[in-house]
Amino acid sequence: MKKIIITLDGYSSCGKSTLARQLANELNYVFIDSGAMYRAITLYFLRQHVNWKHTREIHKALGEITLEFQYNERTNQSDMFLNDENVEALIRDMLVSEHVSEVSALKEVREFGVAQQQKMGESKGIVMDGRDIGTTVFPDAELKIFVTADPAIRVQRRFKELFAKNPSITIEEVKNNLEMRDYIDSNREFSPLRKADDAIELDNSNMTREEQLGIALSWAKERML
Repeated sequence: MKKIIITLDGYSSCGKSTLARQLANELNYVFIDSGAMYRAITLYFLRQHVNWKHTREIHKALGEITLEFQYNERTNQSDMFLNDENVEALIRDMLVSEHVSEVSALKEVREFGVAQQQKMGESKGIVMDGRDIGTTVFPDAELKIFVTADPAIRVQRRFKELFAKNPSITIEEVKNNLEMRDYIDSNREFSPLRKADDAIELDNSNMTREEQLGIALSWAKERML
């Protein structure tokens, strides 16, 4: 079977990363979490108090950033490293979530991220999830999946994930955050979130993880022949 590029795009908390990881494991492909890359950039900007309304500060900060995925034997997954620091847990914090859509909407940040992502996919055999992977990063990918789910279900999924780390968080905070991110992601000037014309939509509102994996795997194997 030939190696292909598989892209998964969609809104926050649709389960894109979970499905992408599962697909990569089943196919023995490399999983690349593009969202983790933008979250790491956002974390760096917040730590360094970068004023992202100033182009010069953005360029300076991006020149100081090195991003790398390193395999974690304990979790059997790849962790995000920012300048040789494992920031996998830190980038999932609510503070990062509140700013990542704004930072990732910046032209300079998108160009920085897309260039790195395209380099990672030169040899194919990858599964990458994000917002603009099938439209901007890999417009010629062999399989493009647009993952979606009912907004109320997405809120519940995200709340459950965050509550385990922060019991004081409210469902209203999570709902407002997702609505804000959806709006910014869909309306940003550069690489907005949209379904590629040749993408297949996968609504997993009422699916188990096993069910959606089975469907996605069948699509992938058809294109690998």
